[in-house]
Amino acid sequence: MSVIKKFLHTRMRVNDLEKTVDFYKEIFHLQEVKRSESPRGSKLVFLQVPNSDELIEIAYFPSSGPVALQADWMHIAFEVDDMDAFSEHITRLGISFSEGPTQSGSGSKFAFIDAPDGYEIEIISYPPKQTT
Repeated sequence: MSVIKKFLHTRMRVNDLEKTVDFYKEIFHLQEVKRSESPRGSKLVFLQVPNSDELIEIAYFPSSGPVALQADWMHIAFEVDDMDAFSEHITRLGISFSEGPTQSGSGSKFAFIDAPDGYEIEIISYPPKQTT
């Protein structure tokens, strides 16, 4: 018997709710699926990740103080079909990689960009599968 039924979402608290939500919608084409306010006053926006059941919860709660992340605190990762095409996409939007792209020994490529509050986002593209 499994203790956990399903992974639901990852929460990130931010300083500017709308700026962060717009970033994820514009850069990654995430879809906003719900807005709410918690009983303690947190403003919450849930974003749907394409091809996944999991959500990203963006939380704005200024009463708890400003968000200040340590370097390399945590990151989320998204797979893309083509790293070069993704690079062109973010360049058109005025965004650049904070690191990479780097090619691994397995042929995959990975790079990082930073979200508005400094959360790191890893971008990964895998090589096409070889058929024999």
